[in-house]
Amino acid sequence: MNYILFDGDVRNSLLPFTYTKPVADLRVGILTIREKWEKYLSLTTTTITEEYLEEKYPMVELEENILINASFCPTKSLVAKVKNLSKNEAIFKGDDVLAFFTSDSQEEVNFDEYKQIEFDEEIIQIKNTWDIFALNGQAIQQDFDLLTEGRTSEPIPLGVQYMNKENIFIEEGAKVIYAILNATDGPIYIGKDALVMENSAVRGPFAMCDNAVLKMGAKIYGATTLGPYCKVGGEVNNSVLMGYSSKGHEGFLGNSVLGEWCNLGAGTNNSNLKNNYAEVKLWDYETGRFAKTGLHFCGLMMGDHSKCGINTMFNTGTVVGVSANIYGSGFPRNFVPSFSWGGASGFTEYKTNKVFEVASVVMKRRNLVFDEKEQRILEHVFEKTSQYRNY
Repeated sequence: MNYILFDGDVRNSLLPFTYTKPVADLRVGILTIREKWEKYLSLTTTTITEEYLEEKYPMVELEENILINASFCPTKSLVAKVKNLSKNEAIFKGDDVLAFFTSDSQEEVNFDEYKQIEFDEEIIQIKNTWDIFALNGQAIQQDFDLLTEGRTSEPIPLGVQYMNKENIFIEEGAKVIYAILNATDGPIYIGKDALVMENSAVRGPFAMCDNAVLKMGAKIYGATTLGPYCKVGGEVNNSVLMGYSSKGHEGFLGNSVLGEWCNLGAGTNNSNLKNNYAEVKLWDYETGRFAKTGLHFCGLMMGDHSKCGINTMFNTGTVVGVSANIYGSGFPRNFVPSFSWGGASGFTEYKTNKVFEVASVVMKRRNLVFDEKEQRILEHVFEKTSQYRNY
């Protein structure tokens, strides 16, 4: 069977992260949503997404296909139902379609003509940007169970202090040096060739993906995820770094999400709780204004390729778009448009030729190429987000 993950109607509420990737390629827990589905299905998947992303994330359609709503994370029971779908059958969770069977000869899909199968079990759905950190603890536990089932962890090295050993899993090639690992409140997963430096203190649930680094004396609270090649120091609480991003020095990051290729300068801090304890509002790309989140703890949402200088201060509920460069004293505004250059004293437009120069150098450091596909995606995002750059 051919499985295709589609963005669904949540894509816009997951901006700025979905400017540069499909919903399926967002990381929550240990794995991306796509990696979760492919692990359960034991098959590769393709994607239905925005046209400008198709060159990098193409769709493969065969004679018979099952389309899966990428905002939902898989479970064993859901996957079993998906695998058993037949012609003119669809799985629903309330009003949301989870998955449905289709063929290349169908001109349109009319769910009124389908047999609708209700899925009534609890399931993780990523509908808003803040769900990525708010549901991260549950997702880490699910991914931990999936990845470690029937396997044995590498031994915990001598000199490492730990609690709840059975809830700690260390992959081959990882190094943990004189650290403290407390898995009492959730699992701790340390990926292949990851490095936990001396005096790091970690409370689960926590996930380090392959080649990630915890720097000396880091203080990590659950539920936090460091994607591949992320480097982190200082204090981090309930945050997700999707991959290739760095917060390498002292400073606090809490209830936040960083996309890929982000960098926070030394001493950068974010507020995750308003002084008056009021509900946090976040910039809503769909409405063009700030919208309620229902949360009292909510920090920084930073899109791919964005960076900030040393001692940057982010206010509660700040959204930073793609390829922004922030520096200077004082708090920048709570919404920083994509391709912005500046800070509290004002912004100018960050030209794409400069963005491409930096992206090329940064990706080369990880032996990756900033190719024409990546360039065309950022060019499209630059044009698409021009309406917000009214400085």
